[in-house]
Amino acid sequence: MPSTPKILPRRFFSRETTQVARELLGKLLLHSIDGEQRIGRVVEVEAYLGPADLAAHTSKGLTPRTRAMFGPPGHAYVYLVYGMHTCMNVVTEPAGTGTAILLRALEPVQNLASKTSGPGLLCKAMGITLQDYGRDLCSDDFHFAEDPAAQPFNIVARPRIGVDYAGEWAHKPLRFYMEGNKYVSRK
Repeated sequence: MPSTPKILPRRFFSRETTQVARELLGKLLLHSIDGEQRIGRVVEVEAYLGPADLAAHTSKGLTPRTRAMFGPPGHAYVYLVYGMHTCMNVVTEPAGTGTAILLRALEPVQNLASKTSGPGLLCKAMGITLQDYGRDLCSDDFHFAEDPAAQPFNIVARPRIGVDYAGEWAHKPLRFYMEGNKYVSRK
């Protein structure tokens, strides 16, 4: 693994959310904590398409919780689910749009000893906490990068998980994952 893989630029995230979600698959997430670089390959994501998307947190409008999701692209929207599991979304599209991509699963690459199949598990393994809310994902110590060892793969599109309350939005194929990857949280 090269010591400085190419960091994805902000313009990568400032595009249509489903396109970014599909292209985020296979990219590396790097998070440096106390001098240790943790690295995982993105293998599963979910797209959330803004206030009209009844499964998106922004469907309730701008709140203190969703402020980061309405912010500039390439920043982290980190929150607790069930009051105990940290989840991280990547903000996409121009500021004010309220769109983001939930990270659902990573394939361990470096310094990840615990499970990474599921949003809460991957945040725990990567050391992502509520302190990372709003963090710039184009920074030196927390970013996405091109994978120099990238291999071709097929993308599967399925409905998102756990959004049955969202009416017709619950059935839209907005969860994307790498076909055949054993780290995907659910097939």
